[in-house]
Amino acid sequence: MDTLKQLGELLLAAIPTIVCLLIVWGAYRNLVQKKLQRVLGERHARTEGAIEEAQAQIAKAEARTAEYEQRLREARSQIYKTQEGRRKHIMEKRSTALAEAHRVADEMVKRAHTDLERDVREAQGTLQQQAETLAAQIIDSILKPFAVSRG
Repeated sequence: MDTLKQLGELLLAAIPTIVCLLIVWGAYRNLVQKKLQRVLGERHARTEGAIEEAQAQIAKAEARTAEYEQRLREARSQIYKTQEGRRKHIMEKRSTALAEAHRVADEMVKRAHTDLERDVREAQGTLQQQAETLAAQIIDSILKPFAVSRG
C-alpha cells in the first residue's frame, strides 16, 4: 500500500506541472500554432499561385512558340512559292528564247536550202549554156574544115 500512497503523492505533486503543461500547450496552440498554420497556408497558397502563374507563363510561351513556328512555316512556304514562280518564269523565258532560236535557225536553214537550190539551178543553167556553146564550137570546128574543103 505504500506504493499506492507514494503514487498518489506523486500524482498530486504532478498536478501543478500538468496544469502548467496544459497552459503552455494552450498558449502554444493559440499563439504559435494558429499563426504558424496561417503563415504556412499563405505560403502554400503563394507557392501554388506562383506555380500556377509559372505554368500559365509556360503555356503562353509555348503558344507563342507554336505561333512563331507556324508563321515561320508560312513564310518559308511563301518563299518557296515565290522561288518556284520565278523558276517557272525563267524556264518559260528560256523555252520561248529556245523556240525563237529554233525558228530563226529553221528559217536560216530554209533560206540556205533555197539559196543552194537557186545556185544549183543557176549553175546547171550556166553549165547547160556553156555546154551548148562548147558543143556548137566543137561542131563548128569539126565541120568548118569540111565545109571549106567542099566549097
